[in-house]
Amino acid sequence: MTNRILLVEDDQNFGDVLRSYLEMHDYHVTLATDGELGYDAFKKGEFDLCIFDVMMPKKDGFTLAKEVREENKEIPIIFLTAKTLKEDVIEGFKIGADDYIAKPFNSEELLYRVQAILKRSTSTADPKDDIKEFTIGGYHFNYPLRQLTFKNQDTEKLSPKEAHLLRLFCIYKNDVLQRSEALTKIWGEDNYFTARSMDVFVTKLRKYLKHDDKLEIVNIHGNGFRLIDRSDLGQDA
Repeated sequence: MTNRILLVEDDQNFGDVLRSYLEMHDYHVTLATDGELGYDAFKKGEFDLCIFDVMMPKKDGFTLAKEVREENKEIPIIFLTAKTLKEDVIEGFKIGADDYIAKPFNSEELLYRVQAILKRSTSTADPKDDIKEFTIGGYHFNYPLRQLTFKNQDTEKLSPKEAHLLRLFCIYKNDVLQRSEALTKIWGEDNYFTARSMDVFVTKLRKYLKHDDKLEIVNIHGNGFRLIDRSDLGQDA
């Protein structure tokens, strides 16, 4: 089945070039030239991936991505930008970006990233797929439903990446989860930008787990993170 891509780029000529290139590689591409038109197209169509320019008239890419995330928490989003400030990159990942490409870039690079993201988003292979539910402290975590429930009362619905990362923490509970392993399994590569994205998601998980003081996600310098469950280890852990 042909994957459908929503491309929102305010430079019409550049957008046409990208669309033609992606269509040459068997993608169906809808091009919109500003954020408002992009959101209208998203509401009317069905897409497997979004590519948003950040600096656009009427509605910037970050605002557009936030609106899309309110409708669909799972669809992959790639940002295109001429801005390379770390703060902007981190802001993009906070919104839920799957990748971030700085202009100018090679069209082949974009193609590779699109292929990698779509492959990850449709892949279900995992040697530990038989583990579906976990108990950590006072929480019950249902991975397939992405539901985290505290003492059978308050339930949080996690995003796909949040759920995947928490599942890895649960599998490695009280042991070290290697940063490189988590990045490779969830983001597909280990680099500065994916590492910063992971840090954002770790912060989110800490907030979700704050109701149980026996649970803590700690940094293991140079290695990764450790989800400590003191209800298993005892108070001296």
